[in-house]
Amino acid sequence: MILNLPELLLLAVGLAMDAFTVSICGSLALAPASRFGGALRFGIWFGFFQALMPVLGFFCAIRFRAYIEAYDHWIAFALLVYLGIKMLREAENADSCDLKQHYNIREMLTLAVATSIDALAVGVSFAFLDVQIWSAAGLIGLVTFIFSMVGGLAGFRLGERIGSRATLVGGCVLIIIGTKILLEHTGWL
Repeated sequence: MILNLPELLLLAVGLAMDAFTVSICGSLALAPASRFGGALRFGIWFGFFQALMPVLGFFCAIRFRAYIEAYDHWIAFALLVYLGIKMLREAENADSCDLKQHYNIREMLTLAVATSIDALAVGVSFAFLDVQIWSAAGLIGLVTFIFSMVGGLAGFRLGERIGSRATLVGGCVLIIIGTKILLEHTGWL
């Protein structure tokens, strides 16, 4: 089966949705001074990992296929719930004047990996299809970069409106996304 450009674009948009949502949630609690820089950071991190993971999946397909398909949803669930709980704990101590300037490298890496696990599995399936992996991964990365930037900027605007509750909302949404991924992959949804 050969994927044409419209199909690949739709796949890229689908893969970018988790990164888009997490960018919105993640930017809710960032200080106003870091708006564009924060959105750019989400775009770069998420776009890079969404491009990298299909390539890794593609080249490791035969060896790790069963392992990836069996556990990808559990890994994404654990990472997103961990970050969501961390944000909920921070919300207890947060006030509207004590917003983060940015996420540290470990937090960004965790978010980027959690939102790109599905792209790893897609890369595995690309190995069995007639897909040009480099152009496909580039398109997936570009679409995710754009969606994450837009999500990050939207989250800042929303964060201004809900003030100190932003961290609480973001944490709850991350937990919901992680739970949704788990329930979809285990057949409950």
